[in-house]
Amino acid sequence: MQRIKINLPEKFSFSTIIKIRITDLNFGGHVGNDSFLALVHEARQQFLKHFGYSELQLENVSLIMTDASIEYKKELNYGDEVKISVAAADFDKYGFDIFYKIEIISNDNFILAGKVKTGMLCYDYQNKKLVLVPENVIATLS
Repeated sequence: MQRIKINLPEKFSFSTIIKIRITDLNFGGHVGNDSFLALVHEARQQFLKHFGYSELQLENVSLIMTDASIEYKKELNYGDEVKISVAAADFDKYGFDIFYKIEIISNDNFILAGKVKTGMLCYDYQNKKLVLVPENVIATLS
């Protein structure tokens, strides 16, 4: 069976701590696939806000997600505190990738729980078309 392999960047420009809630769990008693993606969605919002942006206001353009890849490494359980590190990379004329490293905080150690990549395109929602990545966004998020 073919597996997804995500190569994370060496440096991350932002990180946040999120505590796993009971509503993040699935019938198996651990964080479900949908909640795992929701965690990185929250981290992406905090990452963009850190740089003065949002998904709808990125130097007068918006973002739309084109793909998402998740490489699970360890279960996340109720009460776990996770550190999610975020970095933008692989810019092209219409978009870029955002990488996420999810680690369980255990005492003073960090245990890798997952790697995620989301493909983001710059988008004009009013005219329903792709737009170029603003140069300031590349400079700020790189």
